[in-house]
Amino acid sequence: MFKTRGYAVYSADSPLVPFDFERRAVGPHDVRIEILYAGICHSDLHQARNDWNNSRYPMVPGHEIVGRVVEVGARVETFKAGDLAGVGCMVDSCRHCPACKLDLEQYCENGPTYTYNDVERESRAATFGGYSEQIVVEQRFVVKVSPKLDLKAVAPLLCAGITTWSPLRHWKVGPGWKVGVIGLGGLGHMGIKFAKALGAHVVMITTSPAKGQDASRLGADEVLVSTDAEAMNAHAGSFDFLLNTVPVGHDMNPYATLLGRDRTMVLVGALTELTPALEGFRLIAGRKSIAGSSIGGMAETQEMLDFCAEHGIVSDVEMVDIQDVNAAYERLPKNDVRYRFVIDMASMKKAVTA
Repeated sequence: MFKTRGYAVYSADSPLVPFDFERRAVGPHDVRIEILYAGICHSDLHQARNDWNNSRYPMVPGHEIVGRVVEVGARVETFKAGDLAGVGCMVDSCRHCPACKLDLEQYCENGPTYTYNDVERESRAATFGGYSEQIVVEQRFVVKVSPKLDLKAVAPLLCAGITTWSPLRHWKVGPGWKVGVIGLGGLGHMGIKFAKALGAHVVMITTSPAKGQDASRLGADEVLVSTDAEAMNAHAGSFDFLLNTVPVGHDMNPYATLLGRDRTMVLVGALTELTPALEGFRLIAGRKSIAGSSIGGMAETQEMLDFCAEHGIVSDVEMVDIQDVNAAYERLPKNDVRYRFVIDMASMKKAVTA
């Protein structure tokens, strides 16, 4: 084992503070990464505040990790020291269930091991995330990052990116499709970029007309204001796919009306209650579907990063030092960021260990 430093939260109502802890020694199949950048996901805030009633403390958040390989195990074949690498929401799975055998580790039937707020499968030691100097991960759960990309803006791809990429790929979105992206935030801005790069006609669907200019900058072909009844009626029944990134409960009835026959709206944002009730006729009338989607498996995550390198796609980010992470957490619920916070982990050198 070796010592490292990070920032941790000790309870649901305490701030993140400097934290010394130990990582496991590098095993035969492990990769040790010096973390250069760590994205701040809204779920980090939920976990830190125990909003989902499953938090383990002390907790080092962070599952959007980009860094440089500094050590590999004796049996590692895919990485070498000096390589750029990324780690997302998972660091392990059972590897043998039907989902894992299909490269769908995110749906592991025995449960994936998450990058933080979880326990390692063998040692049962706590997993600590990316708000830290280094991390050790089994090679199968590490992805390669192209030096062509702006590394700091790659970090959110490991969660926000793959969360939007996976449903677009699963439902085979491509040229000739009319795609609506509902909500313009950390997920929505990536949905626009990916759908446009896949060749779709992209419509940003928002409650705020003020977001139209930014949506166009990101690649949207049209902006549809969902509170404009006349405009919504004009688009009724015309969408091939809807990517719903709204993170809270909301009325899905108007959006279901937008779908064409045999088409699907996929939820990637709202993790808790969905209100008000969905009216069945809105689906029955056109054999429409509403589905959910999580992150992607490791093969799909690598596919996404390769696509990003080919098309020059990264997230829009605001950089913060680790010492300012609590201020960033205060801004998150206010949506006061365009569109993702990323921690420059070089700032750890200035941190004073508690």
